Amino acid sequence: MVKEVINLIVKGGKANAGPPIGPALAGKGIAINDVVKEINSKTAQMADMDVPVKVTIDTDSKSFEIEVGLPPVSALLLKEAELSKGSGAAGLKTVGALKIQHLIKVAKLKYEKIGGKSLKQKVLELLGTCKSLGLRVESKDPKELIKEVKEGKYDKIIEEEKTELTPEELQKLKAERKAIAEEVSKLEAAEAAAAQATATAATAPQKAPTSAPKKEEKK
Repeated sequence: MVKEVINLIVKGGKANAGPPIGPALAGKGIAINDVVKEINSKTAQMADMDVPVKVTIDTDSKSFEIEVGLPPVSALLLKEAELSKGSGAAGLKTVGALKIQHLIKVAKLKYEKIGGKSLKQKVLELLGTCKSLGLRVESKDPKELIKEVKEGKYDKIIEEEKTELTPEELQKLKAERKAIAEEVSKLEAAEAAAAQATATAATAPQKAPTSAPKKEEKK
Protein backbone atom coordinates (compact mmCIF):
# COMPACT_ATOMS: atom_id res chain seq x y z
CA MET A 1 0.00 0.00 0.00
CA VAL A 2 1.47 3.32 -1.13
CA LYS A 3 0.27 6.57 0.41
CA GLU A 4 0.75 10.06 -0.94
CA VAL A 5 0.37 13.11 1.29
CA ILE A 6 -0.66 16.49 -0.10
CA ASN A 7 -0.62 19.59 2.12
CA LEU A 8 -2.92 22.48 1.24
CA ILE A 9 -4.08 25.83 2.59
CA VAL A 10 -7.79 26.42 1.93
CA LYS A 11 -10.46 28.94 2.91
CA GLY A 12 -12.51 27.38 5.68
CA GLY A 13 -15.88 26.21 4.42
CA LYS A 14 -15.27 27.61 0.94
CA ALA A 15 -13.00 25.07 -0.75
CA ASN A 16 -13.75 24.29 -4.40
CA ALA A 17 -12.39 22.19 -7.25
CA GLY A 18 -10.26 25.06 -8.51
CA PRO A 19 -6.74 25.95 -7.28
CA PRO A 20 -5.14 24.88 -5.04
CA ILE A 21 -7.15 21.66 -4.60
CA GLY A 22 -7.98 20.77 -8.22
CA PRO A 23 -4.46 20.97 -9.68
CA ALA A 24 -2.94 19.23 -6.64
CA LEU A 25 -5.32 16.25 -6.86
CA ALA A 26 -5.59 16.01 -10.64
CA GLY A 27 -4.65 12.56 -11.96
CA LYS A 28 -4.69 10.94 -8.49
CA GLY A 29 -7.72 8.78 -9.31
CA ILE A 30 -9.96 10.18 -6.57
CA ALA A 31 -13.17 12.19 -6.84
CA ILE A 32 -12.09 15.79 -6.29
CA ASN A 33 -15.64 16.90 -5.50
CA ASP A 34 -15.83 14.34 -2.70
CA VAL A 35 -12.60 15.72 -1.24
CA VAL A 36 -13.92 19.29 -1.48
CA LYS A 37 -17.19 18.31 0.21
CA GLU A 38 -15.42 16.67 3.15
CA ILE A 39 -12.98 19.57 3.56
CA ASN A 40 -15.83 22.08 3.67
CA SER A 41 -17.68 19.94 6.19
CA LYS A 42 -14.66 19.77 8.49
CA THR A 43 -13.73 23.46 8.15
CA ALA A 44 -17.22 24.98 8.30
CA GLN A 45 -16.59 26.45 11.76
CA MET A 46 -13.49 28.25 10.47
CA ALA A 47 -15.28 30.06 7.64
CA ASP A 48 -13.12 32.44 5.58
CA MET A 49 -9.99 31.59 7.55
CA ASP A 50 -6.84 30.14 5.98
CA VAL A 51 -6.84 26.55 7.20
CA PRO A 52 -4.06 23.97 6.72
CA VAL A 53 -5.40 20.67 5.34
CA LYS A 54 -3.57 17.37 4.79
CA VAL A 55 -4.98 14.96 2.20
CA THR A 56 -3.61 11.41 2.46
CA ILE A 57 -4.29 9.31 -0.64
CA ASP A 58 -4.05 5.52 -0.84
CA THR A 59 -2.79 5.15 -4.41
CA ASP A 60 -3.85 1.47 -4.54
CA SER A 61 -7.44 1.69 -3.33
CA LYS A 62 -7.89 5.32 -4.48
CA SER A 63 -9.32 6.20 -1.06
CA PHE A 64 -8.40 9.31 0.91
CA GLU A 65 -8.32 10.76 4.42
CA ILE A 66 -8.67 14.42 5.39
CA GLU A 67 -6.83 15.89 8.37
CA VAL A 68 -7.59 19.51 9.23
CA GLY A 69 -5.13 21.67 11.13
CA LEU A 70 -5.71 24.99 12.89
CA PRO A 71 -5.11 28.51 11.57
CA PRO A 72 -2.41 30.72 13.15
CA VAL A 73 -3.01 32.13 16.63
CA SER A 74 -3.51 35.65 15.25
CA ALA A 75 -6.25 34.43 12.89
CA LEU A 76 -8.04 32.63 15.73
CA LEU A 77 -7.94 35.74 17.93
CA LEU A 78 -9.30 37.90 15.12
CA LYS A 79 -12.09 35.40 14.55
CA GLU A 80 -13.02 35.58 18.23
CA ALA A 81 -13.00 39.38 17.91
CA GLU A 82 -15.22 39.10 14.81
CA LEU A 83 -12.66 40.98 12.70
CA SER A 84 -11.05 40.23 9.33
CA LYS A 85 -7.81 42.06 10.11
CA GLY A 86 -5.90 43.63 12.96
CA SER A 87 -4.71 47.16 13.52
CA GLY A 88 -2.27 48.64 11.04
CA ALA A 89 -0.80 50.71 13.86
CA ALA A 90 -0.23 48.40 16.80
CA GLY A 91 -0.23 50.22 20.12
CA LEU A 92 -1.75 53.33 18.56
CA LYS A 93 -5.09 52.18 17.16
CA THR A 94 -7.52 49.79 18.87
CA VAL A 95 -9.77 47.90 16.47
CA GLY A 96 -11.51 45.29 18.61
CA ALA A 97 -12.18 43.75 22.01
CA LEU A 98 -11.99 40.34 23.67
CA LYS A 99 -12.63 38.79 27.05
CA ILE A 100 -10.22 36.57 28.95
CA GLN A 101 -12.48 33.62 28.05
CA HIS A 102 -11.59 34.07 24.37
CA LEU A 103 -7.89 33.80 25.16
CA ILE A 104 -8.47 30.65 27.22
CA LYS A 105 -10.39 29.14 24.30
CA VAL A 106 -7.62 29.89 21.78
CA ALA A 107 -4.92 28.75 24.20
CA LYS A 108 -6.67 25.39 24.58
CA LEU A 109 -7.06 25.01 20.81
CA LYS A 110 -3.40 25.75 20.09
CA TYR A 111 -2.02 24.40 23.37
CA GLU A 112 1.04 22.67 21.91
CA LYS A 113 1.88 25.59 19.60
CA ILE A 114 1.97 28.37 22.20
CA GLY A 115 4.92 29.00 24.47
CA GLY A 116 4.64 28.40 28.20
CA LYS A 117 4.08 25.28 30.29
CA SER A 118 0.78 26.23 31.92
CA LEU A 119 -2.49 27.60 30.58
CA LYS A 120 -1.82 30.83 32.46
CA GLN A 121 1.54 31.26 30.74
CA LYS A 122 -0.06 30.62 27.36
CA VAL A 123 -2.74 33.24 28.06
CA LEU A 124 0.08 35.70 28.82
CA GLU A 125 1.65 34.87 25.45
CA LEU A 126 -1.66 35.53 23.71
CA LEU A 127 -1.99 38.91 25.42
CA GLY A 128 1.20 39.95 23.65
CA THR A 129 -0.36 38.96 20.34
CA CYS A 130 -3.51 40.92 21.20
CA LYS A 131 -1.35 44.01 21.74
CA SER A 132 0.15 43.70 18.26
CA LEU A 133 -3.29 43.17 16.69
CA GLY A 134 -4.82 46.22 18.36
CA LEU A 135 -7.23 44.28 20.58
CA ARG A 136 -8.36 45.25 24.06
CA VAL A 137 -8.94 42.48 26.58
CA GLU A 138 -11.34 42.97 29.49
CA SER A 139 -11.71 46.59 28.25
CA LYS A 140 -8.02 47.22 28.93
CA ASP A 141 -4.75 47.54 27.12
CA PRO A 142 -3.21 44.02 26.98
CA LYS A 143 -0.06 45.39 28.63
CA GLU A 144 -2.11 46.34 31.69
CA LEU A 145 -3.87 42.99 31.71
CA ILE A 146 -0.56 41.10 31.57
CA LYS A 147 0.29 42.66 34.93
CA GLU A 148 -3.08 41.69 36.40
CA VAL A 149 -2.83 38.10 35.16
CA LYS A 150 0.64 37.78 36.65
CA GLU A 151 -0.71 39.11 39.96
CA GLY A 152 -3.32 36.33 39.98
CA LYS A 153 -6.47 38.37 39.36
CA TYR A 154 -7.71 35.88 36.76
CA ASP A 155 -6.35 32.67 38.29
CA LYS A 156 -9.78 31.24 39.11
CA ILE A 157 -11.28 31.66 35.65
CA ILE A 158 -8.09 30.31 34.02
CA GLU A 159 -7.93 27.31 36.35
CA GLU A 160 -11.60 26.54 35.62
CA GLU A 161 -10.83 26.91 31.89
CA LYS A 162 -13.94 28.99 31.31
CA THR A 163 -14.60 29.82 27.66
CA GLU A 164 -18.26 30.89 27.72
CA LEU A 165 -19.57 34.40 28.39
CA THR A 166 -22.60 35.20 30.50
CA PRO A 167 -25.44 37.09 28.77
CA GLU A 168 -24.43 40.23 30.68
CA GLU A 169 -20.79 39.91 29.63
CA LEU A 170 -21.80 39.34 26.03
CA GLN A 171 -24.06 42.39 26.02
CA LYS A 172 -21.32 44.64 27.43
CA LEU A 173 -18.80 43.25 24.94
CA LYS A 174 -21.10 44.00 22.00
CA ALA A 175 -21.54 47.57 23.22
CA GLU A 176 -17.79 47.99 23.59
CA ARG A 177 -17.14 46.62 20.12
CA LYS A 178 -19.75 48.97 18.64
CA ALA A 179 -18.09 51.96 20.32
CA ILE A 180 -14.66 50.90 19.07
CA ALA A 181 -15.98 50.42 15.53
CA GLU A 182 -17.44 53.93 15.57
CA GLU A 183 -14.13 55.40 16.75
CA VAL A 184 -12.22 53.50 14.07
CA SER A 185 -14.66 54.72 11.42
CA LYS A 186 -14.20 58.35 12.51
CA LEU A 187 -10.42 57.97 12.61
CA GLU A 188 -10.28 56.40 9.15
CA ALA A 189 -12.53 59.14 7.74
CA ALA A 190 -10.24 61.80 9.21
CA GLU A 191 -7.16 60.05 7.83
CA ALA A 192 -8.76 59.80 4.39
CA ALA A 193 -9.68 63.50 4.45
CA ALA A 194 -6.14 64.46 5.48
CA ALA A 195 -4.66 62.30 2.72
CA GLN A 196 -7.01 63.86 0.16
CA ALA A 197 -6.07 67.37 1.31
CA THR A 198 -2.38 66.53 1.02
CA ALA A 199 -2.85 65.10 -2.47
CA THR A 200 -4.86 68.14 -3.58
CA ALA A 201 -2.21 70.51 -2.26
CA ALA A 202 0.53 68.57 -4.03
CA THR A 203 -1.21 68.75 -7.42
CA ALA A 204 -2.43 72.36 -7.14
CA PRO A 205 -0.77 74.79 -9.63
CA GLN A 206 1.95 76.87 -8.06
CA LYS A 207 1.70 80.65 -8.35
CA ALA A 208 4.77 82.48 -9.56
CA PRO A 209 6.31 84.69 -6.87
CA THR A 210 5.43 88.36 -7.20
CA SER A 211 8.52 90.52 -7.67
CA ALA A 212 8.84 93.68 -5.63
CA PRO A 213 8.46 96.99 -7.55
CA LYS A 214 11.75 98.55 -8.58
CA LYS A 215 12.69 101.81 -6.86
CA GLU A 216 13.25 104.81 -9.15
CA GLU A 217 16.85 106.00 -9.27
CA LYS A 218 17.47 109.56 -8.11
CA LYS A 219 18.97 111.83 -10.74
